[in-house]
Amino acid sequence: MPLFLSALLAVTTGHQSIASDETTAASTDGKPSENAPSRLIHAKSIDDALTQENQLRGVTHSAEAAVSDLAFIRRISLDLIGRIPSKAEVDEFLSWPEGERRQRMIDKRMNDERFVDRWTMFYADLLRLRANSEGGAAAIAYVHRSLSNNVPYDELCRQFISKNGKAGAVPEVAFILGDGADPMAMAGVTAQVFMGVRVACAQCHDHPFDVWKRKDFYELAAFYGKTRRVESQFTRTVYTTEADQSLVLWPPEGVGKMEDRKPITPRFPFELLPEDHPSVVRLNARRKALAEEKAALLAQHQSALKSDEALDDLLADSDAKVERSTRKGDRDESVEEARSEVRKIGAAGGRNLESEWRTELAEQITSPRNRYFSRCFVNRVWSELTGRGFVNPLDDFSQQNPPSHPQTLDFLADEFVASGYDFRTLVRSIVSSQVYQRGHSSVADEKLRGELEESFLALPSRRMNSEALYDSIVTAGHLFQVKHPAGKNMKTVWAETQVMKQPAAGQGLAVNSLSGSMGQAMASPGSSGDASAEQAPAYNLEGAIELDFAGILEDSKDADDEVMVEKMSAMSTEQIEAERMLMKAQENSYAYIERFTRQLLDDNPVFGSSFRMASPADPEHFLRVFGQPERVQLGETRDHAPSMRQALMLLNGRLSHEAARVGELEPTYELLSGPKQNISKAVELAYLEILTRIPSADESQEGVAMVKDSVNPQDGMADLRWILLNCNEFRFVP
Repeated sequence: MPLFLSALLAVTTGHQSIASDETTAASTDGKPSENAPSRLIHAKSIDDALTQENQLRGVTHSAEAAVSDLAFIRRISLDLIGRIPSKAEVDEFLSWPEGERRQRMIDKRMNDERFVDRWTMFYADLLRLRANSEGGAAAIAYVHRSLSNNVPYDELCRQFISKNGKAGAVPEVAFILGDGADPMAMAGVTAQVFMGVRVACAQCHDHPFDVWKRKDFYELAAFYGKTRRVESQFTRTVYTTEADQSLVLWPPEGVGKMEDRKPITPRFPFELLPEDHPSVVRLNARRKALAEEKAALLAQHQSALKSDEALDDLLADSDAKVERSTRKGDRDESVEEARSEVRKIGAAGGRNLESEWRTELAEQITSPRNRYFSRCFVNRVWSELTGRGFVNPLDDFSQQNPPSHPQTLDFLADEFVASGYDFRTLVRSIVSSQVYQRGHSSVADEKLRGELEESFLALPSRRMNSEALYDSIVTAGHLFQVKHPAGKNMKTVWAETQVMKQPAAGQGLAVNSLSGSMGQAMASPGSSGDASAEQAPAYNLEGAIELDFAGILEDSKDADDEVMVEKMSAMSTEQIEAERMLMKAQENSYAYIERFTRQLLDDNPVFGSSFRMASPADPEHFLRVFGQPERVQLGETRDHAPSMRQALMLLNGRLSHEAARVGELEPTYELLSGPKQNISKAVELAYLEILTRIPSADESQEGVAMVKDSVNPQDGMADLRWILLNCNEFRFVP
């Protein structure tokens, strides 16, 4: 019997997983949930399929043993919730029975609120969603909500490919607006992101190393040929809509006569399995078995979306508003044009303007018969969790770059489809496998180590993602909450400001803050600019404003273009331009003087989660320095290469400095001073909180000596924690 069929048969006949008969969902306390899906991918079947394929490949090496329990909880915490475990979580984990603690921790991490935050960033990288682009913040928030509601992956992708509407109001359109709704750009993006196929080269010529022809590319681009990006000149609203004529013409410009160029008919150039293929029949049967469970979840998701206001009601209300603000028969032409813009995009943000061609494209891409789609995503998730894909690079599926384990990849991809494209099922199954829990190779021979990692008999060493590193430092340093009493760390700082020299009559002093690493101030009108002035946070390389995902979606839903139309009803286009020029002239007429203000600060910082920051971060920010991608270039991946800037940021940065300091509200403080002083226990706690392990005898002895030889125990412990935060062991996933 072929390997693929035997592995699939093992699943359908009831193989047992490592810890239980089948992988189950669980509540946050690690106990099985009543809503657990009943048909999931068995972890043991993954291991069996990989073992059989290694045997067929002639691999004779032995696999690395599983990592220790402490290494496992650190690894699973970093991968599933994006930070190292706390001391309390380690204690709870070790209190569980040894034979079931790993599966219970998987269950707990899968149901942690941070699971959604961590994997939202994975999707944002994949879809190249940028918070500072048109509708980008709403799109990231939409992904967050979809993951929270466990929306199937195929459904999520269909929305991003096919939707039209206003940026923000229809979050999904950010994917198309990210490339300006350019058909040629979207053809390459769609193939590479959703199917892992690089066809962009065929835009200019037949692909020199693959099967894709230039006409294949143009036929794929034609699905986006009628889509247009439109920006209203009145409301500055950006939206997508469908035109009557396609922009994608064949033959290409410069080939043949201009008069011969005509719109090309869209065609999906990727092979789909036939409907009667045994794999398709089998998968359809299994998907049908999951339909009832998925229906309840989707119903819950859809009920959370409020219905949009009807277009006719909006326009009727708009007519009444305009009549009240202008004389009958004397409406401003600019208002009529603005209302015409509203009619185009619709009160529902353009949801009624569906793209027939892109809807067809979305259906074909996400079809169970399209193995590129499922294999590409499974390969990405597998690589994210194990450090290596079956196909590398992850977005280069081609005849010249075959997968290392094609049958195992097909098995996982088909099981992913059969589960209803359930992302949580896929992740849970991979992390429950023996492969995921294996250690790193300790052999010195580089070639042999490479063979072991290529066969997944040992996992490659990998650095933490930038967000996980940031949040792990915050966790280790107890910085998610205050750790010093109020008023304990008062500091006087000087901030450079600009004060208006000639304020307008009746106004107080206007103050502009100047960029600087020592701090800034923003004085409110009429204030003296002293320590009592309103504070503005200084720009720094490690902090940012935390986003409220739910609030972003609510604000986008409540946005009303008619408010803007009403405000314009009393002004003509000339009046609007005149006001703009007047405001600009007034801005240029002000003169400023520079001054320094002294401020008293309570230096008791609290850091939020990096997974809630607007992303991508500024180029100089901690997250970007440690590899967060810009999400602009197609095929851009996270850069995990070490650099001098990274070392300097950890050595001298505020985040690592504050994490190393010992706060009076920390458990460590009592072990360093007072009647409960126990330096040895304090050193052990530092290792457990930062490296998730117990120190060796030599490490313990050195740590105790460092603490005792310092001016005071708190400073000595700060030095030790700073060293641990800067060691290589901290930055790597065990």
